[in-house]
Amino acid sequence: MSADMPMDPAAAAAAAAAANAFQNFVREDFALFAVGLAVTITRTFARVKQVGFKGLQGDDYLVWLAMLIYAAETALAYSVGAVAMGLANNGMTDEQRRTLDPNSPEFRTRVTGCKIQLSGWSTYSALLWTLKFSVLVFYIRLTTGLGRDFRRRIRIGFALLGSTYIAATLNLFLGCRPFYKYWQINPDPGDGCQPAVSTRIVWVYASLNIISDLYLLSIPIPMLWNTTLALPKKIGLIILFSGGVFIIVCALIRAVLIVTDPIGGAQTAGSWAVRETFVAVITTNLPMVFPLISAWLKPIISSLARSLRSGSYEKSADGKFRRSIVTFGGGARNGQNREARAPRTANPLTGLTFTESEERMLSQGQVRLQDLQAAGSPNNSATAAGSGDDGGDGIRKNVEIAVTSVQHDENPQSPANFAFATGPITKSPSTRLPH
Repeated sequence: MSADMPMDPAAAAAAAAAANAFQNFVREDFALFAVGLAVTITRTFARVKQVGFKGLQGDDYLVWLAMLIYAAETALAYSVGAVAMGLANNGMTDEQRRTLDPNSPEFRTRVTGCKIQLSGWSTYSALLWTLKFSVLVFYIRLTTGLGRDFRRRIRIGFALLGSTYIAATLNLFLGCRPFYKYWQINPDPGDGCQPAVSTRIVWVYASLNIISDLYLLSIPIPMLWNTTLALPKKIGLIILFSGGVFIIVCALIRAVLIVTDPIGGAQTAGSWAVRETFVAVITTNLPMVFPLISAWLKPIISSLARSLRSGSYEKSADGKFRRSIVTFGGGARNGQNREARAPRTANPLTGLTFTESEERMLSQGQVRLQDLQAAGSPNNSATAAGSGDDGGDGIRKNVEIAVTSVQHDENPQSPANFAFATGPITKSPSTRLPH
């Protein structure tokens, strides 16, 4: 067959689909890493803002160690498709193994793919368990002063993490003997020595990962549930600290897809390793990032809430009441300032402000509203100027009123805000307020 002969249409379509899938994975791979890096930077900024550089603790440094491992894992996941073309020593028949030339590019590519898969499993476990140790160190701060029980749980957690990490590592490096069989092509090395799709590797890693995550969840959730916080806040904090649930779900999905796809398992393993570790990075940093984001958003939400509450109902020209909304920095509708509006009654009482408690006191007969007028009003000045003249229709009287308040308001005013009102007050029959 000539090398220039056109490729079979089905094979060409499969190759194009594989190339497109790889390009999509590359975009996802590096986008997830960029987001994880940004979240880690935000976490460090929040911690430095809170305690300064000298106040940083072990978990703050462990997350950056995890990011270095995450960078290596991202590069390896990219190499599965870019360098190894998604190939390893799996997905081959016995005939294909026998006929594959050891000096051919495909043979070398498959060997390289196996070694990339081994490196990928190593960085995968190192990253996840580094993040788990970071969470435990954070729990030390979280449970300070809560008694020996939580300290004992954390010590057990460190022992559990150490033992499960060692078990996962020994399973990877001692599960296939001799070690070179991990990249053996012919004869078939068996399922246990195919690093891309080995059920032994997949399920041991998945089970150890899930066990350790469940134990980490058992430390903060009972503590939060037994607090005296309001139920909505309690549930919110439990959700915030329950990110391990998402890691467990990702681990299960990854294990099932790898085991059920022996042909494309190598590429699937790289894809889901990146997704699972991304979720782990986010959920590890979220408890430290959330308070900072909440502080950033709180002024905006509060201003919006005040704006929505500041509306009032006004009677429009058609006789209907409509709600007037005061916007940020603005006044009432039609550009009128609420305080500069024309009075609603023919005989307003200007300069006086009554709380609910004062109005109740006045309405009970102690002082009649008709007899009250603000000191310093124009009528006062006129009366004072003509104090020697008893003529006219007005009735002149000197009134001294001591106003006190009874605290009935939600926001009571201080008695110091009420002054004595003295001076001549004129009451004319034509300007009397209705009883």
